Amino acid sequence: MNFPRSSGILLHPTSLPGRFGIGDLGAEAHAFLEYLAGAGQSIWQVLPLGPTGYGDSPYQLFSAFAGNPLLVSPERLAEDGLLTPGELDRAPEFPADFVDYGRVIPYKWELLRKAFARHRRRPQEEFADFQRQHAWWLEDYALFLALKTAHGGEAVWTKWDPGAAGREAAALASWRARLADEVELHQFAQFEFARQWQALHRHAAALGIRIMGDVPIYVAHDSADVWARRDLFQLDEGGAPTVVAGVPPDYFSATGQLWGNPIYRWDRLAESGYQWWIERMRATLATVDMVRLDHFRGFEAYWEVPAGAPTAEAGRWVKGPGGNLFRALGQALGELPIVAENLGVITPEVEAIRREFGFPGMSILQFAFGKDPQAPDFLPHNYPRDRVAYTGTHDNDTSMGWWTGKGAGDSTRTLADVRKERAFARRYLGTNGREMNWVLIRALMASVAATVMFPLQDVLGLGSEARMNRPATSNGNWRWRCRRELLTERTAHRLREMTETYDRAPASGYRPGVWSNESNL
Repeated sequence: MNFPRSSGILLHPTSLPGRFGIGDLGAEAHAFLEYLAGAGQSIWQVLPLGPTGYGDSPYQLFSAFAGNPLLVSPERLAEDGLLTPGELDRAPEFPADFVDYGRVIPYKWELLRKAFARHRRRPQEEFADFQRQHAWWLEDYALFLALKTAHGGEAVWTKWDPGAAGREAAALASWRARLADEVELHQFAQFEFARQWQALHRHAAALGIRIMGDVPIYVAHDSADVWARRDLFQLDEGGAPTVVAGVPPDYFSATGQLWGNPIYRWDRLAESGYQWWIERMRATLATVDMVRLDHFRGFEAYWEVPAGAPTAEAGRWVKGPGGNLFRALGQALGELPIVAENLGVITPEVEAIRREFGFPGMSILQFAFGKDPQAPDFLPHNYPRDRVAYTGTHDNDTSMGWWTGKGAGDSTRTLADVRKERAFARRYLGTNGREMNWVLIRALMASVAATVMFPLQDVLGLGSEARMNRPATSNGNWRWRCRRELLTERTAHRLREMTETYDRAPASGYRPGVWSNESNL
């Protein structure tokens, strides 16, 4: 795929402003697209958009195919007559700076249930078409969540009624009858998510903005995917993983990262021609324009940890499907608009696969000045053109947090490492450290890398309080939200000017108004 010279912003929709406790796909999302276009940006990168489970992480989802119902906009439901203005006016006072998931989840589901009750009194042709079109994943997903609610909400599917956990035909038929209304509620939530996301995607296309999605390599054990297709994963007779995914000791953790996801039976996936992965990528590319493929090196070889191990140190490298998977994807789907997240322990074999299929790799500027083995490749003067370069990602501290914080404790760096790193960064970038976020942005803008990306927090110059995720930790992540007053015309103008200076502005020259309190979309 051709990646034209461009720049963009990384921001998950949950981080958008709004009065309902969490960012959603309504007016604020459409206004953010206008803001991006006005700032000369042509890519909006999001994190995985699915329904979150453990730790509210978009990388631990209840489904690889579904959308997150928490992103459904109450205002859009009201515009469709499914909620009343009075119901919206009774919204609680939620924090503006972070998502309080404990309060947001029951509130948003209460609204969805009210909207569902009104939806059922309407003609059902469009909804019925959606159910038929997506039945191949929707039926299992909706039943999975209905069963999860029926079993107390917290229980992993292996702890359900044995007939339901084991997908015995008679038991599933009985449960479907008992939970018919709850099943249809979850199908309705997916219907509304799809409608609202499609409207947002069309708006982005009209503005010349491409949306970059994100496909995690693994799926959560507590998911409809594993429950429905146990044969594709390394599980014991009771459905528990026998081995789990992670990575060896790295920059973020001296004991490695123990993700806990079940690992695929790549032999069985190969027997089907990788059909499950083909359908997963087909579904994703129907909703976004390109994809960041997470943990790309895991397709060449993955770190396998025995289930029950306390850390990832006990793991071993095991060969993955390699290029065979991507050949099957290409034959089924055509050209693959994939960005390979080739970070970590990268071998020549990993890079050979990436180059064979023409996937651009990634560089992280924050990693360029320290002792990371990839650090020399992350320095801008070493970039090739087929590179997507970031100041940092959702896993990094913000650029200002990285620059001003103590550093040690957030990673495996010592205080001496941090001092050496900062001295080299000052020398390399020719800076005294003032407005370091803009210094880093300019360094990427001026590079030959075809695509450069910035977390919104870096454009806004925010500190560690705005960090999205701390790898190897399970609490307090994925919560940051942007206050709308931070998105100023001055910042948009500064970003656009730099984008134009370094020949990354879209050809359309689109210049909308500033961030608005209103949207007629």
